[in-house]
Amino acid sequence: MPRPLSKIAPGWWDYTTLDPEILRDAARLTLDDVVKLSRPGFQVKVYDTLEDFYLAEALEYINAWKQSTDDNPVGICGPIGPTEQLPLVARLVNDLGLPLKSAHFWGMDEWHMDGREVSEEHPLSFARTDREMCFARIRPELAMPDAHLHFPKADPTAYEKSWEGVRCAVMQGGQGEVKHWAFNDPFRREGTHRDAPPSIGEWRKLGTRVVELHPLTLIQNARTSGGGNIPLVPTHAITVGPAQTWKAEKVSIWHPGHHDNPFGIRLTALMIGKRIPDSAVPMSTLAEHPNVQFNYYRGGFGTTEVEMH
Repeated sequence: MPRPLSKIAPGWWDYTTLDPEILRDAARLTLDDVVKLSRPGFQVKVYDTLEDFYLAEALEYINAWKQSTDDNPVGICGPIGPTEQLPLVARLVNDLGLPLKSAHFWGMDEWHMDGREVSEEHPLSFARTDREMCFARIRPELAMPDAHLHFPKADPTAYEKSWEGVRCAVMQGGQGEVKHWAFNDPFRREGTHRDAPPSIGEWRKLGTRVVELHPLTLIQNARTSGGGNIPLVPTHAITVGPAQTWKAEKVSIWHPGHHDNPFGIRLTALMIGKRIPDSAVPMSTLAEHPNVQFNYYRGGFGTTEVEMH
């Protein structure tokens, strides 16, 4: 039977096109159920306080960079969303006196407008946010060389080349309401993907590229970063691809509870834990990655029970 049309945007693929039984199973999960979805290659961790949650996220930067040497450079790929860990990273580097001369950092994504990446003067610029909230706060004698800061551009050639010869210890991410990491959004339901979303084999080959954003992503970013002002949000972005994601030794996803909703952070754990990859739910394709960790703030796990407000 043909898959259902999206209830969000009928011209697109997304999680509302899944088998309804998967959606029902996800909605029933308790936090204990989600923890039990852990298996070799997929671990679930729960933090009782936001302080512990964001400190653990910041320490992934530190532990990755501590491994870096001149002849074995190591980096981390990090998100904008969440951002609360970024000032903690700078404080830890400064207080520990950790030199970053051989370390690397990859930004996950950037907005795309008028044929190119937005400048760092744009109010929503991810590169500017990384610099202001983290890298500009690190003492100059410890700072990472600017050439080791890699932000995606409309022409992805240099960005993709920067992944060669540098080991990515961790790729961090948040989860959007359309169930993406970075801006790996579902595809439009058209052309060769009219009747089915991209196969996992096709999905895995996608590199860093310009993408059109799903309507739900526009709504979410307006809500979380622009006070709900949807016209402020660009319709396209540049995103690190699955091809780069599979170069990362570990993928670490952070769920504070205010980016995606209680249902969404259950659904992707179920699909990864049970190995149900589907590119209409981009995060679920990480079911095939050998080392994925989901990190939950207990107070942000929420409920899927009906509550009228």
